[in-house]
Amino acid sequence: MRRPQPRGPLGEQLLTLLADPPEDAGARGRAEELAAAAAAALARAGDLLADDDVQLSLFVLHALHYLGVEGVDERWELEPGIVRAREVLGTALEEHLRAQVPGHDVPATPQAVADALFALAADDDGPGLARFLSGRAGPDQAREFLQLKSLYQLMEADPHTWAIPRLRGRAKAALVEIQADEYGGGDPRRMHSGMFAAGMREAGLDDAYGAAADRVPAVWLAGVNAVSVFGLHRRLRGAIVGHLAMYEITSSDPSRFLARGFRRLGLPAAAAYYDEHVVADAAHEQIAARDMAGGLVVADPAAAADVFFGARSVLHPDALAARQALGCWEAGRSALRPAPGAPAGDRVAELVR
Repeated sequence: MRRPQPRGPLGEQLLTLLADPPEDAGARGRAEELAAAAAAALARAGDLLADDDVQLSLFVLHALHYLGVEGVDERWELEPGIVRAREVLGTALEEHLRAQVPGHDVPATPQAVADALFALAADDDGPGLARFLSGRAGPDQAREFLQLKSLYQLMEADPHTWAIPRLRGRAKAALVEIQADEYGGGDPRRMHSGMFAAGMREAGLDDAYGAAADRVPAVWLAGVNAVSVFGLHRRLRGAIVGHLAMYEITSSDPSRFLARGFRRLGLPAAAAYYDEHVVADAAHEQIAARDMAGGLVVADPAAAADVFFGARSVLHPDALAARQALGCWEAGRSALRPAPGAPAGDRVAELVR
């Protein structure tokens, strides 16, 4: 992905380190100091989900496990000091989410698991970001929405794919069925990440992965970081399954509103991306809730409680991110961070019309 600008001391230390080759003795020594720097950043943080330095640094560390970071040697991915720093930040995020979301009794049958997940989604009273985009958003707000969502949607499905080798039986087959659709059923033109990129290009936005990283606030990064934490750890296989199940359950109806909004604003490619999710996720939600999540609960009771932790870890960060964007837009401000190098306090060009 594009190399972002650091947002604090930890990011400065991390991105400076990653610019050097890993065989450099001085760089290896600095890598060993990174976990302590991560712990210090956590100690400085107030609201962890809104801390720019922590969330951007963790996002960069996770990027090493996907397509990498521009100008960074691929050998840094599993360098022990880098991994330790990632674990310090990722564990803190996991613990923070566990403290924020309530527990849930685990049903005993696949259908009961599905029913409980659908009930959890129905009880969610998060802000109506999709409805706002449907009827009230202007072109600038629609473009900002695409940028805010891009850090997940341009790698859509990848974090959940980590779970495939960690499941078996009914749950594994269900996950593979869902992911096959996410990746276009073998047709690269139908890959969901590619369809989202087409919508960005149509809106005049840079569709390169990470192009918006400097503009996306921490609370939006936190949701992307959470799914990477779940996907990268076998012990959190229940959480990644629950996350995907809730992601599918809560996708179809909002996608209908979003498609309507983008079509209203003359952005048919972006509308087509959400049209695809109206149809696909209406089927996926049943497979994800009953066969994947329910199948895991029956086959792997040790992972069962985390299914509901993962599901709630979709709803909580998403609600915070939606409130951030809506609060800015309703106040006539941009929901994005200022562009790097923009004059302090000069937001005229970023005001939402």
